[in-house]
Amino acid sequence: MRIKIRRDLLQYLLQLARDFYPNEFGGFLREKDGIFEEVLIIPKGYFGKESIYFDTWLLPHDENIKGTVHSHPGPSSQPSQPDKKFFSKFGGVHVIISYPFKEWSVKAYNSEGVEIEIEIID
Repeated sequence: MRIKIRRDLLQYLLQLARDFYPNEFGGFLREKDGIFEEVLIIPKGYFGKESIYFDTWLLPHDENIKGTVHSHPGPSSQPSQPDKKFFSKFGGVHVIISYPFKEWSVKAYNSEGVEIEIEIID
């Protein structure tokens, strides 16, 4: 399996990770024609150094939301146990951006926590 993401969205996500550092940030990825093109930042979220909390009732009903994204302030892009629990509830694709927030530190996972390939689209 492979996901496709626009380069400008990826650059924006990397900048968000830098801006929120040393805290995590999180959002939902909107897909159009098989390519992730937009991010919705979690409304009224708590963005801490080790976790993110948000009220799922505040999420819009949007059939184009097909994934999630969040940052890890540390160097590991591996999903934690709470990440895997979250992945199983929301399904789809899950992107983790780890420090130092460069393209090579971005990983994607399926709902079981298995890494999947990322294709960057210009």
